[in-house]
Amino acid sequence: MNNRPTTANQHGYAVLEHRVMVRISGPGTDKFVQGQFSQHVDDVTLQQSRRAAASTPKGRAYCLTRLVRDQQDLLMDLDRELSDATLGQLKRYLMLFRGTRMDVVGQARIIGLLGQEAAVTVAGDNAVKLGSPGDVVATENGYLIRIEDSAGSLPRYEWWLPEGSAELPEALPELTINDWNAASIAAGVPWLTPATVEAYVPQMLNLQHLQGVHFKKGCYTGQEVIARMHFLGQLKKSLYRLAFTGCTQAPEAGSNLLAGDKKAGDVVNAVITSDNGGELLAVLRHDADKSALSLEGNDACQFEVLDLPYPVPEREADPAS
Repeated sequence: MNNRPTTANQHGYAVLEHRVMVRISGPGTDKFVQGQFSQHVDDVTLQQSRRAAASTPKGRAYCLTRLVRDQQDLLMDLDRELSDATLGQLKRYLMLFRGTRMDVVGQARIIGLLGQEAAVTVAGDNAVKLGSPGDVVATENGYLIRIEDSAGSLPRYEWWLPEGSAELPEALPELTINDWNAASIAAGVPWLTPATVEAYVPQMLNLQHLQGVHFKKGCYTGQEVIARMHFLGQLKKSLYRLAFTGCTQAPEAGSNLLAGDKKAGDVVNAVITSDNGGELLAVLRHDADKSALSLEGNDACQFEVLDLPYPVPEREADPAS
């Protein structure tokens, strides 16, 4: 594998308008979250945020989110396009918790920040204290969260503003959503789309290496399948980062990747970063990562497997790889 420099190395901020913030409040907040998400709710504190997945009883993820503690409440983020369907699924379980609510925070904003300079601009010297993914510091209007660095060790942050009332860091360059998504791909952090909802067990998306799965917590929806795959070593495919060239458009999420004439995996997320190429995340079989890959229906597109900025030891443990 190679660690080709990524084009997602810009510094600045991006307004993440494609995401919405949801507040969970009431006496059953922690019990509800504990029973539906792959994260242990006790690990979500005022100083520590964690990723999590919500899955079907068959262990298939329909929601990838981040949990942030706001006093007694919990905040989470959802992709705007998927939010209605996701909330609909979750509210079927929320009905069991009298007096507990889950509402979109209409005025809230989430700002993505690339580079420590951007973080210092919004949080001062407190931003320097955020040394590891998931570390949180309160700002005057919300919470600054260190998230996973991009390849090349570019620091990334999210600034959560529940009241949406802070001034944007206009002294910094404003980046596009494509810039932010390219940085997420370079960090090996996936997101779900309509084509990939309920397509993968969380481990196939490397969520266990992104602080998103707690294997020692109690029962939650989908836990039996997720835990069995982990403890029995049954993970046969996982998330890879690839460069692609020869394409004028990014491969669509859900598109098939082939090794020879056999399916090797699926595109999860992809962005264009140059005139004829870019980077993508794909779920591939562990025995296909050294094969020449092609995009079904587009022989002009060529692929190269790149390093992720974190290890995936399951690949080495899989005899097929």
